[in-house]
Amino acid sequence: MLEAIITLAAVIIKEILSFGYLTNTNSFPQPLTPEEEKKYLEMYKKGDEEARNILVERNLRLVAHVVKKYGSTGKDIDDLISIGTIGLIKAISTFDISKGTHLATYAARCIDNEILMSIRSEKKIKAEVSLQDPIGVDKEGNEISLIDVLGTEQDEVSDKVEKRLQVNKLYNKINSVLKNREKMIIEMRYGLNNGHSKTQREIAKLLGISRSYVSRIEKKALNKLFKELTM
Repeated sequence: MLEAIITLAAVIIKEILSFGYLTNTNSFPQPLTPEEEKKYLEMYKKGDEEARNILVERNLRLVAHVVKKYGSTGKDIDDLISIGTIGLIKAISTFDISKGTHLATYAARCIDNEILMSIRSEKKIKAEVSLQDPIGVDKEGNEISLIDVLGTEQDEVSDKVEKRLQVNKLYNKINSVLKNREKMIIEMRYGLNNGHSKTQREIAKLLGISRSYVSRIEKKALNKLFKELTM
């Protein structure tokens, strides 16, 4: 699925460059009307791939708008447009029209997330490279790097960095996505506050509700987090 998305993005970016959209934002196709957008979304959900292509093309102006925020990051504008377009395609592929959210609102968030993930990934790679940079010599005159001083394998350090990024992301999602009771149950169930997890029965007793109700809330909360972390 992801490979297909990236392939489609590459084709679209090639077309954007050939028509000069990046240098002249007025050349972007006009956005769809609400009626047109609904029609093409319904067509795409029925399997019409051309409808998806139209939805992508007519929302490229949104990609350019989001990309403007990252002009000072030093990243190549073409790369940002390409990454943002992948986010747009993912948004269209996962958008649920029945939830009442506007496609542009949902897509802007997906485009933003895709660019942020790329920037963070690039920073992580740069950090890993710096671990190998020489910082001096040992008693025998051999070059030593920061990774040598840390006394651990590079893969282990990288794993720790990745784990910390994922943990931080999870905590952010718990705080921003879950309702108070859902957050409370997840924190107690998995020992996020003090390292001591509780059973559903123990939580039910503390909150004065049934164990089956705790189970339903936990499953609902986990589903929310899964969707947010896999967007």
